[in-house]
Amino acid sequence: MTLTKSTPSLSRASLATGTAIEVDETVPTVFTPIKIRGLELQNRFVVSPMGTWSAQDGHLTDFHLVHLGAFAFRGAALTVVESTAVAANGRTSPQDSGLWQDSQVAPLKLVADFVHAQGQKIGIQLNHAGVKAGMVAPRFLPKGELKVATEQEGGWPEDVWGPSTIPYTEAHITPKALTIKGIETLIQNFADAARRAVEAGLDFIEIHGAHGYLINQFLSPLTNQRTDEYGGSFENRVRFVVRVIEAIRKVIPDTVPLSLRISAIEWMEWSGKPSWDLDQSIRLAKLLPGLGVDILDVSSGGNHKDQKIDIHPTYLLDLASTIQTALEKDGVDLLIAAVGLINSPQIARDVVQVDKADSVRADLVFVGRRFLKEPEFLLKSAQELGVKIQWPYQYEMIRSNTHWRHS
Repeated sequence: MTLTKSTPSLSRASLATGTAIEVDETVPTVFTPIKIRGLELQNRFVVSPMGTWSAQDGHLTDFHLVHLGAFAFRGAALTVVESTAVAANGRTSPQDSGLWQDSQVAPLKLVADFVHAQGQKIGIQLNHAGVKAGMVAPRFLPKGELKVATEQEGGWPEDVWGPSTIPYTEAHITPKALTIKGIETLIQNFADAARRAVEAGLDFIEIHGAHGYLINQFLSPLTNQRTDEYGGSFENRVRFVVRVIEAIRKVIPDTVPLSLRISAIEWMEWSGKPSWDLDQSIRLAKLLPGLGVDILDVSSGGNHKDQKIDIHPTYLLDLASTIQTALEKDGVDLLIAAVGLINSPQIARDVVQVDKADSVRADLVFVGRRFLKEPEFLLKSAQELGVKIQWPYQYEMIRSNTHWRHS
């Protein structure tokens, strides 16, 4: 694909869209800048990685350029490319994005170049699906239905692996247990994918350790029943993610921030069986700064089909707040990213507002579905919160008479 290089979407003052024109004590923290290693963001809004099942053999397509570019154009300081497989057999479906081969760098760079032309930053979430791999993409099935992708459908039913031979559900493939050599190969796969991400010009890397994918499977005693150095004790169960982090940090520049997304709790405490819980998440979080991780992205669940999630408006934000409080108490310097049900400007503001000690839960807001539903969410948030920000100059003609309906 050949496109004319994008003209930077910057004003004469060279302000990126989403930048507060004047920053003073009245500007909410969510519209103030933050620097993480060499990454400078003009606001705290991050487009969370969201699967679209639109890649071709792992390669991003024109769709991704338009889809991701739209968020950057409208002011999100950091847009994170969807969960991207570090190995072909690590995709959740044949349509997942990937970064396991060099040919996948060029289409990713095309997206990165456009985002940078808007004055914004771009990152990627690296993942291996483990026992959740090789399924038909949800967009091809009725809602809630699960089906293994056959070889004719581009699947790999004989090449699905996990820490142990425990399938996620009866509808999923029963995985093979990884050997030590296989684990070492996967660690290198993560490092190689990170190197390719840097080659593509990405500014930020996140490791996906949540939602029942491979790293999460290793962390949990429910899905990790190994008896070797990667199973059993807390120290053994975190060994895989620790080595993945170490391998990635070695191959990326010191200026590139590294984030880890975790499921802080499995919602399986009702079962009476040992499971991954908040105390273990805090223990892991305390290890991260020493490993070179800058951000902990706090989510939950997804590792067991029988989970019982206590859903309420702040259920994920409360988990992030609990972890942040524990880290601050012990003097651990680790940024926290909040995600989940951040669906109004007021919630986004309150999550990171530094002058409200009773409500601060995080340093960054990762917004997913709200941006899908409302790509102008950041512009709307600035308007509702009374913050004058830089708009994309192509749209400035409608700035003064634009009013959004509440939804």
